Amino acid sequence: MDSATRLEQADAVRRLWDKDPSLFSDDPAVQELVANRLGWLGLGEEALPVIESAHSLGWTGETVRAERISDIVLLGMGGSSLAPLTMRETVPAHSAAPSLTVLDTSSPTAVEYLLTSFDPASTAFVIASKSGGTIEPRSLYAVFREWLEGSMDAEAAGARFVATTDPGSPLEELARAEGFHAVTSTPADVGGRYSALTAFGLLPAALAGIDVARIAESAAAMEEACRRPVSENPGAQLAAWMHDAYEDGRDKLTLVASEGLGAFGLWVEQLIAESTGKLGHGLVPVLESGPDSADAFGDDRMVAVVRWHSDDALAAWAEELGHRMPVTQLVLDDPHDVGAEFVRWEVATALVGHLMDINPFDEPNVTEAKQTTASILAGELTVPEPSFTVDGVEVTYPSGEAPSAPADLASVLRDVVSWLGEKDYLALLVFVPGDDTYTRALRKAVGRVSRKIGRPVVLGVGPRYLHSTGQLHKGGPNRGVFVVVSARGSEPIPVPGEDYTLEDLVKAQADGDMLTLAAHDRRVVGLTLPDARVSSLGKLAEAFSQAIR
Repeated sequence: MDSATRLEQADAVRRLWDKDPSLFSDDPAVQELVANRLGWLGLGEEALPVIESAHSLGWTGETVRAERISDIVLLGMGGSSLAPLTMRETVPAHSAAPSLTVLDTSSPTAVEYLLTSFDPASTAFVIASKSGGTIEPRSLYAVFREWLEGSMDAEAAGARFVATTDPGSPLEELARAEGFHAVTSTPADVGGRYSALTAFGLLPAALAGIDVARIAESAAAMEEACRRPVSENPGAQLAAWMHDAYEDGRDKLTLVASEGLGAFGLWVEQLIAESTGKLGHGLVPVLESGPDSADAFGDDRMVAVVRWHSDDALAAWAEELGHRMPVTQLVLDDPHDVGAEFVRWEVATALVGHLMDINPFDEPNVTEAKQTTASILAGELTVPEPSFTVDGVEVTYPSGEAPSAPADLASVLRDVVSWLGEKDYLALLVFVPGDDTYTRALRKAVGRVSRKIGRPVVLGVGPRYLHSTGQLHKGGPNRGVFVVVSARGSEPIPVPGEDYTLEDLVKAQADGDMLTLAAHDRRVVGLTLPDARVSSLGKLAEAFSQAIR
């Protein structure tokens, strides 16, 4: 029975929109959890209060000149940052609005750049966390609060922050105690990765001069379409396509996007990986750079092409590729149509969860790496000593016996590549600044290696990926080979009120994930570079390329 027929027979579309938790489990305990995660249904139609709240803050439009705000920095991770990042990269903004910087990293290098390049007198912050206790935005808040207070009094500094969080969270308490400009409450029954159309997504985008009303309009139109019968339902059709391919052994969901739509892939990556990667199941998102990578696509791939209506070249490529593997094309006429795509993919992902017989709204393995990081920072857990150092890079094998020290780093990586089986993928997980200056050489190397070995190779930037694909890595099928890369040598940036620096935090996160992956019997090796300079990352990229020559 094909997946579309299964959805019809289960009356899945009606039950989803009726918020019936039995669609996802017969277990009353699971049903109770699911019932508290279905608030995302209908958010496009209900977005007006969020939009009005954003415009009432006084940091948009003409009022920006009076406030002298030229830059807004979003401090958030995962579901609190990827939707506004997508909208910033995809949708044109009003020229008079502040610039939006999404800081979803605790990288000392990235933070130091902001501290030295931005002007405290013209910078404001949105700190976003559903739980209100996420360590990265909490630590970044402490750093930037101290930075502001170096130029203004405490009251004025507090007024430069807006908090976006669930009601009653520790962040809400902090915001009220420390004089934030405003606290914007988010629906408690909407999980982070389904929160694009809540204040987590819409507030920063609106502050940056993006017409979020048009985004909400496109979302509402897609919501109406996704209430239709399966045969006419864009979300259900996408779900059936994904699950049919998955049942056929194609678990690598490959996304190829038109220029200007690449950031949308990061949002889809989190939604799919964190929703489906559990209980040994999971779709593995693979973000490809373009048609030139298709020669490496094997029989474990399905390909979703997200393109502009005018991108005839990508349309022709997708049609040709469709002769040898499952391909679907999702077409946007206007940048504001990203709102519709948020809805389409959310509905599709929820229905895939039903078809896979999993709960698509929990993330049972995400907290493990967080807890390990906390134990490392508290001195309660010791990280294994490096097995050896080669080319200035410390190499750690956290599980199993290490091989003899090889001649160079390329040999280490060549050995890691040899661990890959027929249906496996390789993940290079790097704790470095996420902007293109630092990752360009690594992304090119990932493409070269993937084409050469004919296996999917993905690049995850930490700590972002911990809140995205990290669930899949640990809870999904054991088909991943992982290289966790961190670096030393950053300028220490103390976190006020804590006993650690940002460098300590990043290193603990990298080591914590390495140890957690090993605890789940994943094939993993850790690399510690002497520093995070572009030249050092270039050497790593070159060694990676040499490994397959």
